[in-house]
Amino acid sequence: MDGGILYKNGIGDYTSTETNGRDSGRQLPGLELAYRSVLRAVGEDPDREDLKKTPHRAAKAMMFFTRGYQDQIEDVLNGAIFEADHDGMVVVRGIEMFSLCEHHLLPIVGKVSVGYLPKKSVLGLSKIARIVEMYSRRLQAQERLTKEIALAVAQAIDPAGVGVIVEAT
Repeated sequence: MDGGILYKNGIGDYTSTETNGRDSGRQLPGLELAYRSVLRAVGEDPDREDLKKTPHRAAKAMMFFTRGYQDQIEDVLNGAIFEADHDGMVVVRGIEMFSLCEHHLLPIVGKVSVGYLPKKSVLGLSKIARIVEMYSRRLQAQERLTKEIALAVAQAIDPAGVGVIVEAT
């Protein structure tokens, strides 16, 4: 604690390349077919030796980048809401984030900082990073991502105030 502010830098390293398994078995074949079509549309032969596994790899990558759709906030929080024993601001800075732009399907990379003033409850610090990950692992616009993170924190613990800063490229 430093002047009434709690903070922790660098939380948010949960970056497994595996999907969480929910519905991924059904979605993968459809995505593979779609990527085969993309390859054909750009003039490539998806059966060319160097491209044979590309549709599968691209489909797995898309599942990884969009696995936030498979998560539920209750599972992410997993009961890690605690009684507040202070009323100082809680700030988690520098949470690494990556997403896909919903307009172009291009990567969005950046850092997120979340702060809130607790009333009665606080979140486990790692849960803030998990909330960021859940919403960033969806097709996103930076403005909506910011709002979704803030609303999730507000709905989880009803703080006196919450602020979210997303710095991304």
